[in-house]
Amino acid sequence: MQLTHVVTQVEHAFEPARELLKPILSNPTLLGAWALLVLVCVGVLWWDIRERNGALPSLMKFVWTLVALYSGPFGLAIYWYSGRTQISHDSLWRRGFRSTAHCYSGCGAGEVVGLVAIAGMLAIGSTLVQAAGTFSLAYVFGYALTVGPLMQEGEGFRTAFADAFYSETPSITIMEITAIGTDLLLAGGAKFGSPLFWGSLAFSLSVGFLFAYPVNAALVRFGVKEGMMNPKKMGEGSAHSAD
Repeated sequence: MQLTHVVTQVEHAFEPARELLKPILSNPTLLGAWALLVLVCVGVLWWDIRERNGALPSLMKFVWTLVALYSGPFGLAIYWYSGRTQISHDSLWRRGFRSTAHCYSGCGAGEVVGLVAIAGMLAIGSTLVQAAGTFSLAYVFGYALTVGPLMQEGEGFRTAFADAFYSETPSITIMEITAIGTDLLLAGGAKFGSPLFWGSLAFSLSVGFLFAYPVNAALVRFGVKEGMMNPKKMGEGSAHSAD
C-alpha cells in the first residue's frame, strides 16, 4: 500500500509534465522528423570518425554510434565535446561523459531489446513484466559491455564480472530507474505500434543519461571508474605513427 501511495504521489507531481509531453511524443509527424534527424546525426558521426577520428577504438566507435541512435543531436553533441581526438584538453566532465556514454550504449540496447521482445514479439501487455524484463536486460547488456573487453585483455570471467559489478552498478541503477520510470509515466499501457510507445522510449533514454551523468562523474572523480581513455592521446599517437 505504501508503494502504491508513493507511485500515486509521483504521478500526481509529474502530471503537468506528462500532459505537456504526451501530445508531442505521440505525434507521428514529429516522430518521423526525429527519426530523420537521428539518421542525419549518425551520418555526421560516421563521416567524422572515418575522415578525422579513425584512431578511436572499435568499441568506442560502436558506443558513439549507439549514443547517436538513442539521442540524436544530443548524443552527437556529447561525442563532439568529449569523444573526438580533436578535443582541446581532457577533464573530469569529459571523462564523465565518455563513461556515461559507455554505460548508456549497453543499457539502452538492453532497454530496446527488452521492450521489443516483451511488448512486441511476445505481446505481453503487463507493465510489471515489461519493466522487470527491461530492467534485467539493461543490466545484462550493461555488464557485458564491460566484462567482454576486460576478458579480451586477459582477465578471468569472475574478476571481470566483479570489476563490472563494482564500477557499473550505481550508474546502471540510476539510469534505469529514471529511464524506465519516465517511460512508464509517459507511455504506461501504450501499444507496441503506437507513436507514443517509441517517442516515449527515445525521450526516456536521454533522461536516463542525464541522471546517470553526475553519478558517473563522481565515480570517475573518486577512482571507481577510469572514465575511458583520453581520445586526444589516441589522435596524437596516430599522428606520430604516420610521421
